[in-house]
Amino acid sequence: MKVFSFRNIRVVILLSVLAIAAIYTQEQRLNTTSWFKPIEVTIFPINGDNTQKTENYIEQLSLSDFQDIDDFFNRGAKQYHLIVEQPILTTLSSSIKDKPPAPPENRNSIFDVMMWSLNLRYWAWKNTPDNKSNTDRIRLYVLYHQTQDNQPLDHSLGLQKGLIGVIHAFADTRQNPQNAIIMSHEILHTVGASDKYGYNNQPIYPEGYAKPEQKPLYPQRNAEIMAGRTPLSKIESKIPKSLRYVLVGKTTAEEINWLMTP
Repeated sequence: MKVFSFRNIRVVILLSVLAIAAIYTQEQRLNTTSWFKPIEVTIFPINGDNTQKTENYIEQLSLSDFQDIDDFFNRGAKQYHLIVEQPILTTLSSSIKDKPPAPPENRNSIFDVMMWSLNLRYWAWKNTPDNKSNTDRIRLYVLYHQTQDNQPLDHSLGLQKGLIGVIHAFADTRQNPQNAIIMSHEILHTVGASDKYGYNNQPIYPEGYAKPEQKPLYPQRNAEIMAGRTPLSKIESKIPKSLRYVLVGKTTAEEINWLMTP
């Protein structure tokens, strides 16, 4: 039996990479769930469809285009009486030309998902155009696209392992409020929040409702951020116009350490 076979060496290398990633991830998790100071969220725009119109949109982006995100988290800090008044501080970085690796087609394959996650973190390491530490900040790679009638964007995602978000957004100033909702949703994924919608994207009761104790229950006035829609009835809901109509629900607050579980 060959102890130092090529296959065994590959396994050892892979296990070593996974161990290092696990230690790094644990440090990131601890740094981003204490909420004693603001967490920086750095936004890296990417031309997702390679069009000149999208490039023009990216060039005119400014930090004010993401103010809704900061305001949303500031309201959440007051709602849950956090020590930090400004939990999230968005910053805008330079654009990136390279695109992140696409998620695996088979999301049920643990190995495929694990390898994609490692590839994404390696891609982020190569394509982060600054020298800041990534142990206590969230990186959002936002792929902008032109709006097309009845053409949905690819699914956005946020990874707690790596504090990375890959966002698909519309390159249209009229869509900025909707883009901000998606970004806030994925930011919360990176700090431990789970989705709270089910079949046909309907909010799950009670955790997917902003005010589950409301009487009468319907219609709700606000959406819960991790459900993403405002319940109008048991089977109907609508997409909120902006983050002004979105709240962080109790279950989400517990998941991200904004509210202690009794």
